[in-house]
Amino acid sequence: MTIRVLVADDYGAIRAGLAMILNDADGIEVVGEAADGAAAIAQAKALNPDVVLMDLRMPGIDGITATRRIVEEGLAQVLVLTTFDLDEDVYNALRAGAGGYLLKSVDAPKLVDAVRVVATGEGVLSPKIARKLISTFASIAPPVPSPAVNLEELTEREREVFDCLGEGLSNAQIAGRLYIAETTVKTHVSKVLGKLGLKSRVQAAIVAQEPT
Repeated sequence: MTIRVLVADDYGAIRAGLAMILNDADGIEVVGEAADGAAAIAQAKALNPDVVLMDLRMPGIDGITATRRIVEEGLAQVLVLTTFDLDEDVYNALRAGAGGYLLKSVDAPKLVDAVRVVATGEGVLSPKIARKLISTFASIAPPVPSPAVNLEELTEREREVFDCLGEGLSNAQIAGRLYIAETTVKTHVSKVLGKLGLKSRVQAAIVAQEPT
């Protein structure tokens, strides 16, 4: 299947460059562009993309607010592409439900791979980066609240998977730690997200690191 991508960035040259990279990749098609958050939300509703490649700093409705709206309405997966490394805006975007983030210095093959990963509902953070981000931002009191979760809804195994997500482990690493199949891990992750009302494994990782 072709992965449909909407590119949201306030710089036309950046949008054009990203569109060129993605359209040259097999199985990916850029179906639209947006110059601000309001346009990104409207285009996501109109074009039904699989992934929105979202800049954070845009005029009017910013990328964080647009991400939250798009994710809450189930319009698409969101992959944040930003120039800000370890910035509070990135943290808030993850809390808003983004499936992951990349820096704009990323090379073309990694960008393409990330779009493919996020389109499947997986996160794009490596375990090392995830742990670093989570430990850094866990102490910040950001203005965007996390969803209230009830861990008592989880089975013992689902709680173990949830704790692994908090460490930023990939499905393969969780499978190795818990001695279960990777397909079983995917099933557990899906159930954890559903029971806790979370939109992505990255959002689950952020919530798992917060004090109870």
